[in-house]
Amino acid sequence: MKPGRLAAAAGALLLLAGCRRGPEGPGATADPLAEARALVDERRFDEAIAALPEGPDAEALYLLGRAWAGKAETAPAPTPVPGTGVPSGSPLKPEEARALALFERAVSARPDHAGAHLAMAELLAPHALLAASRGGRGAAPTGEGDVDRVLRSYGQAIQADPAGIVAVEAMIRFATRTGRVPDADAGFQELVRRRREDPDVLVRYGDFLAGPGGNADGALAQYGQALIWRPDDTATRLKMAEILLASATALLTQRQYAAAEARLRDARRFVADPASAQAARLRELEGRLREIRGR
Repeated sequence: MKPGRLAAAAGALLLLAGCRRGPEGPGATADPLAEARALVDERRFDEAIAALPEGPDAEALYLLGRAWAGKAETAPAPTPVPGTGVPSGSPLKPEEARALALFERAVSARPDHAGAHLAMAELLAPHALLAASRGGRGAAPTGEGDVDRVLRSYGQAIQADPAGIVAVEAMIRFATRTGRVPDADAGFQELVRRRREDPDVLVRYGDFLAGPGGNADGALAQYGQALIWRPDDTATRLKMAEILLASATALLTQRQYAAAEARLRDARRFVADPASAQAARLRELEGRLREIRGR
């Protein structure tokens, strides 16, 4: 090969090697927000604010919002109006208001920014819970203490992160605390969809349906699904037996004897200890049914 061609080939090989170089190579793109993100994670909020530009970048705005929300944790609360216990204007601290405005700008710039949607919900949730406990007093006209606004932000965070469960779990907790049973139910359904093979999630959903959800048959269905994955779960089997015995008792009172007998038959499958109080109740109900049938 001629010297000129040899030099050209060597140059091409060097160029190719440079293009294939890993993250430490000269062509690598460093995260321009890495330092600021680390400062926020380390709770060095003033340094993070000084390091971050307040431009159009959604991630930078989100990090700025996190920094201001962090500063708000130790800032004084707005002065309440004497005799009312609530401030005359917005319930937000100035730092919280600044953080909220930055989160809103972040989701405006990038509507699928799950972190910013979740941060908004988490920032507003305590104010909404406090306003709800006061019968709505303390919620600003602009909606800073509005339960629906918080639920909407949680829903947007869930939609923007189709695989994660952090926002789903947070929405379930908030909706349960505020008595929004349909929203909590929707959250559990989404959680089950994302963790459909997790028996703990199925049992939790069953507990919710058996309690605030007011859906005993739905609870039985979730517990039954959990037993498919964990058939030796005695605690869940006892929960099923308890629901079935309560249902059988109600059906006997309503003189629906065939339905009561079916419930008792199912309950017998789940009563674990023949010497338990549950087993005694089962025998007592079966005896009542036989007595009624013998009349």
